[in-house]
Amino acid sequence: MSTAPTVSAGVSWYVNQAAAATVPDLGFGAVSRRPLERHATLPGYAPTALHDVGELAARLGVASLLVKDESYRLGLPSFKILGASWATMNAVAGWLGRDVGDLTLEAARDALDGAGVTLVAATDGNHGRGVARMARLLGAASTILVPVGTARARIEGIASEGAEVRVVDGTYDDAIAASALLAGPTALVVSDTSWPGYAAVPRAVVEGYSTMFHEVDDEIARRGLTAPTVVAFQSGVGAFAAAGLRHYRGRTGPEGTPVRTVVVEPSTANCLMASARAGQMMEVPGPHRSTMAGLNCGLPSELVWPILQAGTDVFVAIDDRWTDEAMRAFAAAGIVAGESGAATLGALLAAADQPELRESLGLTADASVLLVDTEGATDPENYAAVVGRPPADVAPRSQD
Repeated sequence: MSTAPTVSAGVSWYVNQAAAATVPDLGFGAVSRRPLERHATLPGYAPTALHDVGELAARLGVASLLVKDESYRLGLPSFKILGASWATMNAVAGWLGRDVGDLTLEAARDALDGAGVTLVAATDGNHGRGVARMARLLGAASTILVPVGTARARIEGIASEGAEVRVVDGTYDDAIAASALLAGPTALVVSDTSWPGYAAVPRAVVEGYSTMFHEVDDEIARRGLTAPTVVAFQSGVGAFAAAGLRHYRGRTGPEGTPVRTVVVEPSTANCLMASARAGQMMEVPGPHRSTMAGLNCGLPSELVWPILQAGTDVFVAIDDRWTDEAMRAFAAAGIVAGESGAATLGALLAAADQPELRESLGLTADASVLLVDTEGATDPENYAAVVGRPPADVAPRSQD
C-alpha cells in the first residue's frame, strides 16, 4: 500500500499502516491517577471545563463534539503545567534521592532552600512557562531557552515567572540541544522530549498530562455524556499525543467499535507523519514557521515515538489557514483557543468538504468527537488579528 499522503486544499493526511490495537508499555506501566492526586494539591487546582459544543458538532456533521478547555489551567494559559509540574517534582525527587510519592511541594521547597538549584527547559512558550512557574513555587531559579522568532508575548509570559529567558538562534530542536548542554550538578533539565540517556523526566511529562483525560472520564460519567468514538490530539514532539493515546488506545465506543485516533501537526513541521511514512523516526528540517508555535517541532521524542507509531490511526497536517478558521469558530462558540489549541478543530474543518478524509477520520453522523483546546491566547496580538477581537471580548462559554 502507498506511503504517500493525500494532499488537498491546505491539508494532508496519511492513514497509518503500522497502527496496532494497543500501544507499547515502554516502561510507563499502567495509566495511573497518581499525577491527578498530586495536581489536586497544587495552589489553584480545579478540573477544567468539558464543553459539549452542539453548534460545532452540527457544522461538522457529527452527533457530538466535546472540547476539553485547557485555555486556563492552574493560573496559566495552557495545559502544559500538568506535565511540567509532575516532571519537575520527579526531577527534584531524583536529585534529593527521595520518592516523588512522598514529596509534597512544601517539603521540596524546604529541601531546595539555599541549594542553588536551577530548573532548565527549552520551549516554544507553554512548557517553559510551566517549568518557570514550578521553579517560582519551589523557590528555585530557572533558565528557559526559546527558539528565535518566539512571540514577544510568550517570552514576556515566561519572564514574568522570574525566569532567565535565552533566545537560541535556531529552531526548537536547536533549543533542546542547547538546554541539554546546561545540565549540571545543580542544573536540572526538565524537558518534554527525550534523547539517548534522558528519558525519566520526559516520561513524567507524559504521565502528568494524564490528569486531563481522567477529568474527562469523570465528567462524562457525572453528566451521562456519550463517550468519544473519535479523539484527536495536536502534536509537536509527541508527548501530549502519547498521553492521549495511552489513555484511549484499545477503548471502544458505545457500539463496540475501536475509538478512532487522530494526530494533527502543522504542514511545515509534520515530523510524525514523515516518520510514520518512513517507518522510523525522521527529522523535518526547519525553519518551522507555523503560527502553531507549540507544534513547531522537527523531530519526534525518541521516548514516545513508538506509542505514536502504534497508536495513531490517521496523521493529519494542516496549513495555518485552517487553525485560523478554527480559532474563529471556537470564538463564536465562546471558547478562547490559541493557534496550537485550535489545531485539531482546524483539521476537522478541513475535512468538511473532503469525503475521503471524513471517512478516514471516522466523522460519521453518529460520531462523538473529543478535542482538547490546549492553550488560550498566548499570543494576544496574533489572536486579535485572526479572530477580529481581543480574547477579553470573547463571551466565555459556561460549563455545559
